[in-house]
Parts: sequence; structure tokens; C-alpha cells
Amino acid sequence: MAITPLMPVYPRSPVRPVRGEGVYLYGENGEKYLDFASGIAVNLLGHGHPHLTKAIQDQAATLIHVSNLYGSPQGEALAQRLVDATFADTVFFTNSGAEAVECAIKTARRYHHAKGNPHKHKLITFSNAFHGRTMATISATNQEKLRDGFAPLLPGFEVVEFDDLDAALAAVDDHTAGFLLEPVQGEGGIRPGSREFIQGLRQACDERDLMLVFDEVQCGYARTGKLFAYEHYGIEPDIMAVAKGIGGGFPMGACLATEKAAAGMVIGTHGSTYGGNPLACAAGQAVLDVVNTPQFLDHVTRMGERLRGALEQMIPNHDDLFEGVRGIGLMLGIKMKADSRAFVTYLRDHGLLTVSAGDNVMRILPPLVIEEAHIQEFVEKLSQAARQYEVPKAA
Repeated sequence: MAITPLMPVYPRSPVRPVRGEGVYLYGENGEKYLDFASGIAVNLLGHGHPHLTKAIQDQAATLIHVSNLYGSPQGEALAQRLVDATFADTVFFTNSGAEAVECAIKTARRYHHAKGNPHKHKLITFSNAFHGRTMATISATNQEKLRDGFAPLLPGFEVVEFDDLDAALAAVDDHTAGFLLEPVQGEGGIRPGSREFIQGLRQACDERDLMLVFDEVQCGYARTGKLFAYEHYGIEPDIMAVAKGIGGGFPMGACLATEKAAAGMVIGTHGSTYGGNPLACAAGQAVLDVVNTPQFLDHVTRMGERLRGALEQMIPNHDDLFEGVRGIGLMLGIKMKADSRAFVTYLRDHGLLTVSAGDNVMRILPPLVIEEAHIQEFVEKLSQAARQYEVPKAA
């Protein structure tokens, strides 16, 4: 059998979207889907949002790309807004989340190198994490499905159990550069770290001059009801990778850092051809215009509470399928008793788009602009699908 023109690394579903409006996607033959996947937490403003669309159109007609060898008024303006809104003092723009995490890893290692401690290169990472598909980011995980066939992996990572502070502290040695983690794991099954865990890591970094590196690629950008998830924990990281929602659907990422953490990132240490080009920055500006307001963040929190409440009310009616709800804001997961991947596939036939995750969880990641009517529609369709679903019998 001949290979497909698109390299066959995705088991692509029969859903073939060609158009989107608001929280809905439409297929080639007019099929309508309620999109509670958001391109896996990317389309924060839904599809065809007028402010984002106009910003991209206007910038595309003005200037799409120039080299980072030149000054970047667009990049400087967006970086300043991110600095003003976060713990960070400086920003490096990338094209993706994996690239943002790569930059974060390099920044953490370079910090110690610049201080004359090149032996401090090991990052302690955590079980069930997902940091991307590059060689460094798969080396930072313990997931064999990501690593199989790509050996030799990169050294410099040690994986311990997520949310286990004692295990994390026990792994620290003279080669440790810091900790790399998602404060709320996404692909790993919508698992928020506990306050004790996150605050304990911060304390350890302060005491031992280590870097606390957050991967907020999925949980950042207003998804949890705060602009970034670290705000829920009363601490600040030293370095943070973000992406997904940063461009509202336009490919973009960023690595944010304090002045201290970025001390080693000087001319020639890192770069990107496309990162932070004018078109990407226009998208980034438009997204920030919408999401970085108290009113919008309150809306996310309120809709997250309504959605969670509605799901918790529904679950006892289908306790053969569903176990419980977890997550923060509009980053929710339903722990399932039946196979989550099979059920996510089944929901597509009922016009609902969700995403499976680790730990047998179905992720619910709607656009942050959803209203109560969308929540009601989602829960009604989910409940109807659950009533009709027949759990596949084991072979």
C-alpha cells in the first residue's frame, strides 16, 4: 500500500472540518460539530473571531515576515505586554510549544553555565508529562509511546512521580539545574499539582539556586481562569513556556523568563527564523486584547464552574461510564470507567468534539468564549450519547 501524501503519523478521524463559526466546526458535507476541543486548547476565541481575524488580515496586507536580524517593533510591543502581565522580564518568541520548552530547557542550563557551573545541567521532570515531540522534550518524559524508536535520547533529565514533593527533593544532586513541569498536566490526564507540591518546589529552588521551569503550553493563557496557572499557587516560576492559545490558532509560542534566569541568553545563544514575525505578533496582540481583562477571566471562571457543576450533576446518571470531574476553569477532564478514546470517537458521531488524554480521561477544552447555552447543549448531547453508548466488549 502506498504511503499517503500526509505522513501517516496521525490516526485521522472522519471529521474533516472546512469552516468554523464561533464554537462550531463544519465538515465538508455540512456536518456540524460543537467544538469542545478547541484544536487542543488552541482556539481560545473560537473560530472566526472578528477582532483576531481583522488583526491577521490587516497585518498580512502590511508585513508578514522579516528576519530577526532587524529590529522588531511588533515583537517588542507584544513582549512588553507579556512582561507587564507576568513575572517575566524578557520573552523569546517561537513557532510552537515544543520550541518554547526547548528554549526554556536551554535557558535553565545556560543560567548555571554562565555562573561557572556547567555541571548543573540535569532537569528533574515528572511522570505522565507531555512537553512536545522534539528530541529534548521526549527525553524529558518517561512515556515509552513518545520515545519508542528514537534512541539514543538526550541525557540530562530524571523523571520522578508527579505531585510527590519528597521524591522531587530526593532527586536533587550536585548536577541538578532545576525542575521542569506542567503545573496542571494536560495530556497526562488534567491533573493539577497540589499547592504543597508547587510551593515546595519553589522553596527548594530559592534555597538551592535552582530554576523552576513551568510548561504552561496547555494550561496557560486564561484557560484556568487566570492568565497563567501559576497564579493559582501564589508563586512565580523563573522560566515559562507558553503556546497553544497565545495566537488563537495562529502558530506561535513564547519562552518567558526573569532577568536572573535569562542572564546566560546573550547574542548568538539562541534564534529562530520565523519566531515572533509581525503576523504572529499581530495575532498575539489581538488575543491579549480580549483575554487579559478581569471581565474575561471572570467569565472563564464562571463558565468553568457552570460546566463542572452540570457535569457533576449528570455523572451519577451514567456511573457505568463516568467516574468524576477534575481540572480548573475551562480545562476539565472526566475520568472514565470505559475506554476514553473509544468514547471520544463515538461522540464525534453525535456532533461533539472532545479530546482523550492519559489516565483514561476525556478532556473538555472548549473555546473560552462559550456561553451557558453552549454548556447546556454540550451536557445534553453528552448525556444522550452516554445513554446510547454500548461499552465495547473485551476481546
